[in-house]
Amino acid sequence: MSESKSVTERLSAAMPRLVGAGTLTVLIAVYAVLVMAAVGRSAFQIIDHFSKAPIAISISGLSALVYVLAMVALIVHKGSWYRVAWATVSVEFAGVVIIGAITTFFPNALGPDSGDAFGDTATVWTVFGEGYWFVPLVLPLAGMWWLKAHPVGIRGKAAA
Repeated sequence: MSESKSVTERLSAAMPRLVGAGTLTVLIAVYAVLVMAAVGRSAFQIIDHFSKAPIAISISGLSALVYVLAMVALIVHKGSWYRVAWATVSVEFAGVVIIGAITTFFPNALGPDSGDAFGDTATVWTVFGEGYWFVPLVLPLAGMWWLKAHPVGIRGKAAA
């Protein structure tokens, strides 16, 4: 005869999986919003403003690609995609810190008005993501936290 577990014991055993899945779902949802914002912004800038600030707008396009790749890697997050996720959130964090510092301390370094977080030539990473309520600064840190808390082995299985 098998011993049956109480509802509380079964919920307690399932809770880490539920919390992990819920956290990842929220993280992916925020990435999806930023993907739409970054892709939309960079596409419009490339079409309409590229000659005004080619460096800033190229960075805007690069950030959009990084967000797309990071979101896909977090969705899959097994095997080599786990490493891709680490690489993309790391590049994303470095980008927001470097571009944020440049646009804060040298506002016209990437083009005219590129230091204005709400301007025509701003990137998602301008002034540390100020135009996006600093979500671009916090999001890669959340991604790194989640990846560290959920390591994946080489064969795509969660580490014990």
